[in-house]
Amino acid sequence: MSIRATLPSGGRDLRLDLFRGIANWWIFLDHIPYNIVNWLTPRNYGFSDAADLFVFISGYTASFVYARMMLERGFLVGATRLMKRVWQLYVAHVFLFVIYIVTIGFVAIKFHDPDIINEFNVAGLVENPIETLTQGMILKFKPVNLDVLPLYIVLMGFFPPVLWLMLRRPDTVMVCSLVLYFAARQFGWNLPAYPIGTWYFNPFCWQLLFIFGAWFALGGALESRSVIQSRHLLIAGIAYLLFSLVMTMAGRFEAIGNLLPPWLYEAFNPNDKTNLAPYRVLHFVIIAFLVTRFLPQNWSGLEWKIFEPMIRCGQQSLEVFCVGVFLSFVAHFMLTLSSGSILVQVVISVVGIALLCVVAYYRSWSKRQDKPPPRPRPAQHPVEAGAADAGLV
Repeated sequence: MSIRATLPSGGRDLRLDLFRGIANWWIFLDHIPYNIVNWLTPRNYGFSDAADLFVFISGYTASFVYARMMLERGFLVGATRLMKRVWQLYVAHVFLFVIYIVTIGFVAIKFHDPDIINEFNVAGLVENPIETLTQGMILKFKPVNLDVLPLYIVLMGFFPPVLWLMLRRPDTVMVCSLVLYFAARQFGWNLPAYPIGTWYFNPFCWQLLFIFGAWFALGGALESRSVIQSRHLLIAGIAYLLFSLVMTMAGRFEAIGNLLPPWLYEAFNPNDKTNLAPYRVLHFVIIAFLVTRFLPQNWSGLEWKIFEPMIRCGQQSLEVFCVGVFLSFVAHFMLTLSSGSILVQVVISVVGIALLCVVAYYRSWSKRQDKPPPRPRPAQHPVEAGAADAGLV
């Protein structure tokens, strides 16, 4: 089959790094309960949140990085590089999983707080440690807040053949993704979790945002240009975002919810995150289109110093995400030990984000040190240098 996808232009798209860094900050803040700084994150003002953004950018970046490699060096090379990334994600998950549960167990014993074991869904480790750890290794057992990385691992693991087909039939793959999404919602498809239940992020549904990100990168943005620039979309999109704001606020504040008809309120509350409700997908797609319209890739503001910490966190996303999940537990526990005042909440949140930036800057510096320094040019004999300058050699 001939190639029909439009490959992204070369060079790094700083918008991806910027928004992925912001998403990591939001995820860290959202994982800290009873924290007033949470009100800075988008989950309070619309149907979609940082998780939607993270998955979309993951799909966009995967196609951006590996599509050209697969075309130039063959499917096998592209697939093995993708699987290498999957292995890195898996190792990071296992490392985070072990550190996370050990820390929770230590805190529970040290501070005589057994309730925290149930709160973070690690009680099974006490009753059946070997089986629980085994299930954790195969991604079926997940403590609270460790759901995103297993989803990312599964989506990337199945991506090589999907990317091969998307390079040749991008619209067909997008349609198939939609069919799988609606079928999973209709028939209740999901992966089993341990010890009971199913995955919090249903991969059969969340694959839609991942594939949409890949499709958007491989020509979907160009195909949608007339829609993105449409005045009708601008008006309808803003209206839908305002509607989403009202429905979300109704779920947060009972007084607002009481003003709405029960049938309307119950259609959007609670927000179906597990199966990625259609209204949630539409909300994110509109945001993606509006950002593409008003924030071009060559926007000079991306070079502003104020955005540099966010961009750095986006460029070192895996490390920042893992540290952020761990720090969110630490921050949560520190709030329970302290007065929990607004000042303490703000200080803990700011310190946590500062630590994420430290991790990002350190990883950037460390990766530069791993690269061999440029070789010095050999010194030229004065006569040869003069001849070269004169264009004689």
